[in-house]
Amino acid sequence: MRVEILGSAAGGGFPQWNCNCKNCHALRSGTFSGKSRTQTQVAVSNDSHSWFLLNASPDLRLQIETSVVLHPRAGQRDSPIAGVLLTGADVDQIIGLLSLREFQPFQVYSTASVACVLRKHNSVFGVLNRVSKQALWTELAVGHSSRLLDSEAKDSGICATPFALAGHYPDYISPEQMRSLRPEESQVGVILESSQGRLAYLPAVPRIDDQLLQRLDSADLLFFDGTFWVDDELLRVKGSGPTAREMGHVPVSGPEGSLQILSRLRCPRKIYIHINNTNPMLDESGPEYRQVHNAGWEIAADGIHLEI
Repeated sequence: MRVEILGSAAGGGFPQWNCNCKNCHALRSGTFSGKSRTQTQVAVSNDSHSWFLLNASPDLRLQIETSVVLHPRAGQRDSPIAGVLLTGADVDQIIGLLSLREFQPFQVYSTASVACVLRKHNSVFGVLNRVSKQALWTELAVGHSSRLLDSEAKDSGICATPFALAGHYPDYISPEQMRSLRPEESQVGVILESSQGRLAYLPAVPRIDDQLLQRLDSADLLFFDGTFWVDDELLRVKGSGPTAREMGHVPVSGPEGSLQILSRLRCPRKIYIHINNTNPMLDESGPEYRQVHNAGWEIAADGIHLEI
């Protein structure tokens, strides 16, 4: 299975357009030991021909242009993008779908509740279904495996198993709308499996329990929520704001952080992704960056190519 990291930052990217925090200021001034990043986007393929996007980043159009494997290959209209698998309905997971509205057929995979949010409660996503078979929507059942099919319904060789992570929906969904949605379908992690190996993708994780550890232990490659370094990161940087856990993210550091709790995993390759612009581990000259790498983890960056 081939994996392309097209984007690796949390919502807003790095630097964030309206942020002058220590990291963003240093990057803009040319004194930062690290890289700029677009918003998190990963693409996978089992045959290097049909590619599936994991969520749809606001930066998707630019990310497609900077990745040769996603360029049109022949004819006037063409795309190797066979489908999009959504793990939630947060804005930075879905808004890139609107960049795919130019009548190119592709599959969309999501839980039934996420499909309801987009198709029933948000009319703007109707631009994806202006003609027959423009976007083909398939609802995934939590805890059940499904084969990913391309736009012509051919088996991609990749099997997806979503599993529940949280019961929290984005703030733009009204309380009345939420009553028709299943909490366990709001935010999912996903295991992607082919004959070549298993990939676990979890860009937003509100808590870690034994059941989750058991799921992840068999993965060959793990992408895990690296949004915040500490729970009160926004409070320290901005002087106000919710905690990481209140926003649905386990922080990386500390005795209850992911770096410590996931140290028992046997997974051979572990990568933090969805990294907020305030996170000090972005600084490649800093102690947080060294701590992560000394623990056997990598930090995702745009443009990285992987195989499992």
